[in-house]
Amino acid sequence: MKKPELLAPAGSFEKAKTAFMYGADAVYCGTGTLSLRSRAEVDENDLARTIKYAHDIGKKVYATINIYAWDEYYDEIKKQAKMLNDINVDGIIAADGGVMEIIKEYAPDVDIHVSTQANTVSYHSANFWYKNGAKRVILGRELNKEQIKEIIKNKPQDLEIEMFIHGAICFGYSGRCFLSDFLASRSANLGDCAQSCRWAYNVYVEEHNKPGNLMPVEHDQNGTYIFSSKDLCLIKEIPEIIEMGVDSLKIEGRLKTEYYLASVVNAYRSAIDDYMENPGSYDYTKYLKELEKTKTRGLTTFYFNDRNNKDFQEYDGKQYNPNYEFGGKIIQYNEDKSVIEIRNKLKVGDTLEILIPDKIVPYEFKIEKLWDTDTEEEVEFVNPGKAGQSIKMHLPIEGKNGWILRRKK
Repeated sequence: MKKPELLAPAGSFEKAKTAFMYGADAVYCGTGTLSLRSRAEVDENDLARTIKYAHDIGKKVYATINIYAWDEYYDEIKKQAKMLNDINVDGIIAADGGVMEIIKEYAPDVDIHVSTQANTVSYHSANFWYKNGAKRVILGRELNKEQIKEIIKNKPQDLEIEMFIHGAICFGYSGRCFLSDFLASRSANLGDCAQSCRWAYNVYVEEHNKPGNLMPVEHDQNGTYIFSSKDLCLIKEIPEIIEMGVDSLKIEGRLKTEYYLASVVNAYRSAIDDYMENPGSYDYTKYLKELEKTKTRGLTTFYFNDRNNKDFQEYDGKQYNPNYEFGGKIIQYNEDKSVIEIRNKLKVGDTLEILIPDKIVPYEFKIEKLWDTDTEEEVEFVNPGKAGQSIKMHLPIEGKNGWILRRKK
């Protein structure tokens, strides 16, 4: 039984550091307009910094050029592929066959990972990509576990298999959707998705035998979220996924916060390590408790256990977390007064949790005093008025720079 890679999203260099700190073996980053999250752009300098940082600590970085590219994009794709080869990225995630041909020519030293956007849902398709230069295929999220097992059983031995275990699910087939382009002139397949599936819609049905007589289909006062899915969560299924021999377990969310990354990566890191160490005592509930503290649209196993599962849409469509939020990040630990970069309002008496890498149970404490970072004046509360704003507080345990604080609302 081999330990799978835990792969996390990184929308910036700082997020990559957070993901690594909380246990990710590798991260994947965008390449501006050539990835499917153009708003999570990581420029060349940041990407080079991320790769150097990762390699220095024995981790990996994969970059995405996973758009379905029009011909006018190919000059830029050639430049990006050569740049990624030069800065020693560990893999390039791509979906378009034309893009993969460019990668083979302009980034010959880099492994090709076939994106989930390519809809690999059979071992026949996996074998095709292998013959055409792929080192890894990222499976479509529509597969159930029996189908995944069949692919693993019949794939070439050295072809790696990656699958999503947590995060948002697109309404489109493996994320290939034209709804955003149709409604907002923003193509999801070119990295500019407006997330139209998350919008509230007012839906009407025509009354039987009465043409033109429209009756509203109502969910609440804001409409009904008929296209929006719950978030994928396979924490309970981690033992089975490991036993199946999946090589890499992927978390979705390059636009998510460092708090989300710390919470989710730490939970799955702990789950994987605990199962590998003691398979007979795996208890998913403690990891799920942590995952439920993040902002979520509800959680579902999607099709993993049952291709007929319809549980992923039966909810109100909105992100929620009524009890917890991002409190801040330690940017300078001191035994007396530590400097905290704040992300939400903090006040004396608030309950905070310190998310500790490699420990699934956070350390809970109450804020007893707050001090202004510049004046050292004691204050009762602080609001996040500007980016990078900080406050000083006493931490009851020794912390590390970069650790995340969660605020209990």
